[in-house]
Amino acid sequence: MHVLSRKTILEYANRHAAAKQYLLAWHKTTEAAQWNSVNDMRADFPSAEMVVDGKVVFNIKANDYRLVALVGFGSKRVFVLWIGTHAEYDKIRIEDL
Repeated sequence: MHVLSRKTILEYANRHAAAKQYLLAWHKTTEAAQWNSVNDMRADFPSAEMVVDGKVVFNIKANDYRLVALVGFGSKRVFVLWIGTHAEYDKIRIEDL
């Protein structure tokens, strides 16, 4: 998969040291993947949840953080829309991302 928003990940990781290694591991795993379906994605990230309009929620660092991405299985592209703590995630509307 091609992660189109590496800069977003790096900026968040540099501001939140506790999340950095986990976000970089997510990025590395995702870049190496060849997902054709939700099942393929869940083989790498079992807790990933497809929520709405191709948007997927990934749990980062044992669910301390959440990453919301738009996943295009056909295009093999992943665009990170949002990263934050679980508490921050509870306050957003995914439909608005």
